Amino acid sequence: MRDGSPDSAAEATPRYLGLPEERLAGLLLFATPLFFSANILVAKAVADLVPPVALAFWRWALTFAILAVLVGPRLWARRADIAREWKDVLLLGALGMGVCGAFVYIAADTTSATNIGLIYSAAPVLIILLSGLIYGETLSGRQIAGVTASLAGVLWIIARGDPGVFLTLDFTTGDLWIVAAMIGWAVYSVLLRHRRSALGITTRFAAIVGGGCLVLAPFAVWEALAVGPPTLTAKTVGVVLFLAVFASFLAYQIYAFVQRSLGAGRTSLLMYLIPVYNSALAWALLGEQLAAYHLVGAALVLPGIYLATRNPRPPAAGR
Repeated sequence: MRDGSPDSAAEATPRYLGLPEERLAGLLLFATPLFFSANILVAKAVADLVPPVALAFWRWALTFAILAVLVGPRLWARRADIAREWKDVLLLGALGMGVCGAFVYIAADTTSATNIGLIYSAAPVLIILLSGLIYGETLSGRQIAGVTASLAGVLWIIARGDPGVFLTLDFTTGDLWIVAAMIGWAVYSVLLRHRRSALGITTRFAAIVGGGCLVLAPFAVWEALAVGPPTLTAKTVGVVLFLAVFASFLAYQIYAFVQRSLGAGRTSLLMYLIPVYNSALAWALLGEQLAAYHLVGAALVLPGIYLATRNPRPPAAGR
């Protein structure tokens, strides 16, 4: 029957794994931060096991191989468009897979996973700020307050609660690397949004991943010559497989599914959950302890993200 009855409406609702699409997306909304946090936790856990550039290169090379199986024919069919957009492909690949990949792994050698998660969580705020500065997007007073609060929280974490650090310039090297990675992700996100492309979303992402691998390759060779290649063991192979499958491919695919099903507003909850999950897992799995400056920084960063990214309430009808 197609009479508009509840039964027929229910049958028309897409179902995945036996669940309605929106319900599954709601469950995945709370599970997805685990995939993104996994990258930070693994980075810290294997900081002394796999050189950082090699880890970034092989992670994304394997991710590209997975994507090529799915969209390889489309990549080949759109090769003329990719050739026309080669500058954007390489730049976005350098930022998204290079700066936001290798820099995080370099940072993990000298800073905590908790610091990485909290500092990186301010990226959406910087995205809004850069969109306003570069592309003239208007910032409301609420967004300016959110940007200010979040950046103040990041600075407090970097200073470890001691403002005197900014006078002596006695920073932890890893914190500076992760700040650079956060800036790289913000620039990547702004360019990805505003630079026009003839490619579809997944095809463009695959091309960018391929471009990132090309940019990373010479640095990976240089690193191998300077410090030696990564030791090929079951553990190192497992780490790269885990990052490629879970922290790269599945994380991005699930995120796209959740955003399509729930909309950008509800999906933005991920930004609040990632540092929370990351800090809890760093405590449980890596033995990291939360310090007072972490709590103060989080108290500034998380509400700041909310203020900066919350959609304005639509005006009431009749006004």
